Amino acid sequence: MQILIQRPRRLRQTPALRALVAQTRLQPAELVLPVFVREGARNAQPIGSMPGVVQHSLDSLVDVAREAVAAGLGGLMIFGVPARRDATGSGADDREGILNVALRRVRAAVGDDLVVMADLCLDEFTDHGHCGLLDSQGRVDNDATLVRYAAMALAQATAGAHVVGLSGMMDGQVGYIRQALDQAGFTDTIILAYAAKYASGFYGPFREAVESTLEGDRSTYQQDPANATESLREVELDLEQGADIVMVKPALPYLDILSQVAQLSSVPVAAYQVSGEYAQIEAAAAQGWIDREKVMMESLICIRRAGAQIILTYYALEAARLLRR
Repeated sequence: MQILIQRPRRLRQTPALRALVAQTRLQPAELVLPVFVREGARNAQPIGSMPGVVQHSLDSLVDVAREAVAAGLGGLMIFGVPARRDATGSGADDREGILNVALRRVRAAVGDDLVVMADLCLDEFTDHGHCGLLDSQGRVDNDATLVRYAAMALAQATAGAHVVGLSGMMDGQVGYIRQALDQAGFTDTIILAYAAKYASGFYGPFREAVESTLEGDRSTYQQDPANATESLREVELDLEQGADIVMVKPALPYLDILSQVAQLSSVPVAAYQVSGEYAQIEAAAAQGWIDREKVMMESLICIRRAGAQIILTYYALEAARLLRR
């Protein structure tokens, strides 16, 4: 009696076959490049812990924005690195603050050919490095911070941001900022909510990139890595308050959360492949321990497979070139 052997390997025989039956596909338009722009910089400055990533000058930022358009990327997420910081992060909503100047320059250069996103958080602009204002006891004051966030949102929308990225993890931030934007006539400005942002150890290289002054940590307002249900509650609240896109950050260590959010959300879901994820790949590849290009693309496919429709990644330009080969 002959036994029928199932042979799923038939569909793996050639690259063309594997491409034909691939369930998950990655496109350049789904990728967003995070970029840093440093006040006063005349040239792009390398970031030691993130090989290949730089702090841009205004001119080099415009150049990379045009490069992103040519590569077919979905967008840029811009982070400002100011020359001066203070307790209230006054540079964040200053019309001549580095982030708002950068937004105007990029929008003037690319118009609507690229989605221009702005990080909306105070941590880069405060001298204490926290994402909000501090009270007399040194604790982050949630409601006072919302007022500052609204001012930032209006400054960023005025400067030309298509999307404001709410990364501070303050309670009620989405609803407060949506109301402020709508009342000022910015009804088309999109809110990207960092809905499930964890108090992660994977942010270290980013803090070098923005020259963070933080002492201590952000565990009182970012998500506890031990918890999942709490994150889903945060997502539901952000959706109720009017988030247009919700995001999970970091990405690879939290693919389980990303998958659950993708099933829950009625709006597009993003994930941020953060600086520590990038640095790990670069460090291991530099030692010859992994195939850099293969692991880079595999990591992005895994994030996409878990449910992210949008991926913020420092590999965006390189991945786009590989996808177009």
